[in-house]
Amino acid sequence: MPHHKSAKKRLRQSKEQRLRNRGHRTELRRAVKSARQSAEGLSTGVSALDVAAHRGIIHPNKAARLKSRLMKKHQAAAAA
Repeated sequence: MPHHKSAKKRLRQSKEQRLRNRGHRTELRRAVKSARQSAEGLSTGVSALDVAAHRGIIHPNKAARLKSRLMKKHQAAAAA
C-alpha cells in the first residue's frame, strides 16, 4: 500500500481508469466481433478502433493492425 499522499491519489486514479477502460475495451471487442461477422458492422468496428486508439485504450499501431485485418477479410469475402 502507498504511504505518500500523492501515491495514494495515484492509486485511486489508476483504479478508476482501469474500471473505465475495462468497459470501453469490452465495447470495442463487441464492435470488432460484429465487424468480423457482417459488412454492415465494418464501419462501426473501424470507428470503434479509431476512438479507442485516440483515447489511449489501445495502442494506435494495434488499432491499425486490427483495421487492416478486418479490411483484408472483407475484401477477400467480397472477391469470392
